[in-house]
Amino acid sequence: MATIIDGKRISQEIREEIKAETAAFAQENGYLPGLAVIIVGENPASQVYVRNKKKACEEVGFYSRVYELPEDTKQEDLNALVDQLNADEQIHGILVQLPLPKHLDENEVLLRIDPGKDVDAFHPYNVGKIMIGDYSFLPCTPAGVMALLERTGVDIAGKKCVVIGRSNIVGKPMAMLLLHANGTVTLCHSRTKDLAAETRQADILVVAIGKADFVTADMVKEGAVVIDVGMNRRADGKLTGDVDFASVEPVASAITPVPGGVGPMTITMLLKNTLTAARMKN
Repeated sequence: MATIIDGKRISQEIREEIKAETAAFAQENGYLPGLAVIIVGENPASQVYVRNKKKACEEVGFYSRVYELPEDTKQEDLNALVDQLNADEQIHGILVQLPLPKHLDENEVLLRIDPGKDVDAFHPYNVGKIMIGDYSFLPCTPAGVMALLERTGVDIAGKKCVVIGRSNIVGKPMAMLLLHANGTVTLCHSRTKDLAAETRQADILVVAIGKADFVTADMVKEGAVVIDVGMNRRADGKLTGDVDFASVEPVASAITPVPGGVGPMTITMLLKNTLTAARMKN
């Protein structure tokens, strides 16, 4: 039976550490790390994420603000708010909740955020720093995966690592972080020929493609560590990942569940980035 990697427990451990570090930071510097979150429109999933981020900030003792803008917000008004927050001394991290309404240019907004306040690590400046291994911030989900592996005692060095998915948010930075940890990395995607032949070689398999129960037992090497980044909803309303947990769990040596695996780590890593940003500003 595989070890179930408990993202809830590990996330809570890290939050307790951040809470203690925040209290020490505030005592030493006389102010709190500050996070501003901007949400445009009324996307229900985005609203849940934003509420969870606000709650997480309160939990660790951060100063936080949420800006809820109407669906028809103009590009210049959103840009002006980002400019205002860039100049705000109380705010160390700026997060624009994606996706934005279709009439708004996400890239224009992300480029406008001060790289020193870019706690999502989406700005090309920070992406470039991740590429060369000299980074201040890491994208929250890949950083969460790395923390899960580290705290579960998984040694990445020399291991065959396969990542399925090549998004800018998860797949690409995930591959780079595994490479920086001395893994031998293969990045797979929708055009990969004989995907199962690639995944069956993986000592560490990270799946981030957004297809429910896509990875099955016949695609997994005996004893592999399987990290499921996916979050999908079945027809019956139940949440499931990109990995068919029931069939893969008996084959793997360790596996993340969905929910309760990678998910809780993402906001925790956002908190970590915000504390880092406050320290850099100081």
